[in-house]
Amino acid sequence: MYCLKVFPSKGDDFEFALRGDSISIGRSSDADLVVPDTFLSRLHARLYREGNHFWIEDLDSSNGTWVNDRRVEKPTEIHPGDEVRLSTSYITLLSDGLEKPIPPRDPVTELNTEYRRASDLIDSKTPTDLAGLPHRRAFRRQADRLQLLNSIHRALGETLELDELLEMILDRCFETLQPDQAAIFLKRDSGDYYLAAERSSEGPGIDHLYSETLLHEVADNGMAALVRDVTTDGRFEEADSVLGHGIQSLVAAPLLAPEGSVGMIALASSLEKSLFVEEDRDLLVSLASIAALRLHNVKLAQKAAEEAAERRRFEVELNLARRIQTAVLPSELPKIEGFELMGSTIPSRWVSGDYYQAVERLGGNETVLWVADVCGKGIGASLTTLSLEALAAGPIEVGLQPAELCTRINRRLHSRTLPNRFATAFVVVLKPHGRVLRYASAGHPGLLVGSKGNILRLDSTGPPLGAFPGIEYGESSALLESGDTLVLFTDGIIEAANPEEEEFGTQRLAEVVASNRETDLNELARTIEIALEEFVEGVPFADDRTLVLLRKQ
Repeated sequence: MYCLKVFPSKGDDFEFALRGDSISIGRSSDADLVVPDTFLSRLHARLYREGNHFWIEDLDSSNGTWVNDRRVEKPTEIHPGDEVRLSTSYITLLSDGLEKPIPPRDPVTELNTEYRRASDLIDSKTPTDLAGLPHRRAFRRQADRLQLLNSIHRALGETLELDELLEMILDRCFETLQPDQAAIFLKRDSGDYYLAAERSSEGPGIDHLYSETLLHEVADNGMAALVRDVTTDGRFEEADSVLGHGIQSLVAAPLLAPEGSVGMIALASSLEKSLFVEEDRDLLVSLASIAALRLHNVKLAQKAAEEAAERRRFEVELNLARRIQTAVLPSELPKIEGFELMGSTIPSRWVSGDYYQAVERLGGNETVLWVADVCGKGIGASLTTLSLEALAAGPIEVGLQPAELCTRINRRLHSRTLPNRFATAFVVVLKPHGRVLRYASAGHPGLLVGSKGNILRLDSTGPPLGAFPGIEYGESSALLESGDTLVLFTDGIIEAANPEEEEFGTQRLAEVVASNRETDLNELARTIEIALEEFVEGVPFADDRTLVLLRKQ
C-alpha cells in the first residue's frame, strides 16, 4: 500500500495512508489530509491515482505547489521519493514495494540508483565521500578537488564555439572520471533533448545512453544520478541497450545554467572498470555546473552575434529603402517664373511617410505642387508613399486639375492598399506669373501668409486619400499678391511636443512665418526648424517633418 510521509512546517512528521483514488490536501478540516501550516490554502492541492500512477494538482493555492523545486502548473505525475512542497510543508510518496510502479525498460529507475539534488551537492561545503576520512586527508582531498575544478574552469573558458566547448567538456570528463562512454544532451527551444556530443573509448554509437526517465529526473528535475552496479540489479536483465554494451555503472548530472537546466551529462563505465562512487558523482556535478555556465555564455555570445547580424541586415535593408525613397524626392525643384520655391523633409526614422513633389507639365505652362503625409511611420509608411507617388504620376502628366487628381488617386489608392493605409495631401496647380492659387486638400490644411502679416488657413476640400471609395473632391482657390507665402507642412511640425506634452501647433507656425515674412525662403525654413528645436526642449520628434514654401514675387 502507498502512503504519504508528511513534513509539516509545524509539529512532528507523520504518515498518511492512501486508501482512495483521490484526496484533498490543505489546512482546512474539510481537507482529506489536514496539514498544520499557516501559509497553506484551505484546500491547497489534490493528489489522485490512475492505476499505479499518482498525480498532484494545485487547486489555485496562494503560495503554490512544487515537485522537486518545479512549480506545478498542471497535473504532474509524482513517483516514490519525489519531494512535493506545499507552501512551507513537504510530502513524499512512499510504498512498501508491493505496488511500486515499474517504468518500462529504463536503466535509471532500478534498485541500485541513487538520486541527489544537484544544487545541494554544489552548495555543500564538504563532499559526501570525505566524511569518513581523517581530517588531514579530507582537507588534502578537498584541496586537490578545488585545484582540479579551477583548472577545468580555466580550460573551459578558452573557447566560444559550441562544438569546441562540448569537445573540451568531454575531454575533461575523460581526464578526471575516466569513463568508457560519455554523452552530452542539450535542450532545444521546443523543450525536447538531442544528443549534442558523444565519445566512447571504442568509437561512436552510444545513443543507448539516451533515457527519457534519466533526462526527466536529471535534466528536468535537477537531480544527480548514480547507478553503482547495474549487474547486481535483476531488473537490468532485460535492459539489452545497457548490458549489451557492457555497461556496469552510470553517473549523470544536470547542466544548471542561470536560466535553468539546459541539458545533461551522462557517463558510463564498462565491466572491466571500477564502479562509479559518490565522489565521482559529486565531481561530475561540479564539472557540469562549470560547463553549464560556459554553455550559457556561449549561447549568449551566439545570440548576440545573431542579433548583431540581424541588425546589420536590417540596416542594409533600411539604407536600401531610404535610397529608393530618396530617389523619388526632388533632387532639385523646378524654377517657376514669378515664384520662389523651396522644400525639405526630415524623417523621424531611417525612412519616411512624408512626400513632396513639384512637377512641370504641359510644356512648362503648369506646375503641380503637392505634399502628402502617409498614416504611420517606418517601412510600411514608406512603401505606401512609393505607391502613392506611382499612382499620382499618370494623372498629373495627363493634365488633371487638383480636385480631379485627388479623386483619381483616392480611387486607385483605396483599391490597392490595406484599409488602414491612407494619406493626407495638399495639391496645388500653378501657372507662370499666375495670381490664382487653385488647390484641393485631402484632409491636409495649408497656410497662406500675406505680405502684410495677415494669415489665411486653407482648409480641406475632402477626406484623406484612400480612406473612402467613390469620393468626389472639391476644389478651392486663393488670390496671390506679391510677397504672399504659401506654407505647406506635415503633422510632424505642428504636432511636435515639449516636455509638458504641449504641441507646437498651426498658430505658432503661422506666427513664425508672419514674423519672418520678408526673409529668404531657405533662411525662413531654418528659422522654423530653430523655433521647433527650442520649443520641444530636447524631446525627440515623433513624426516626419516636411516643409514646402512658395512665395509670390
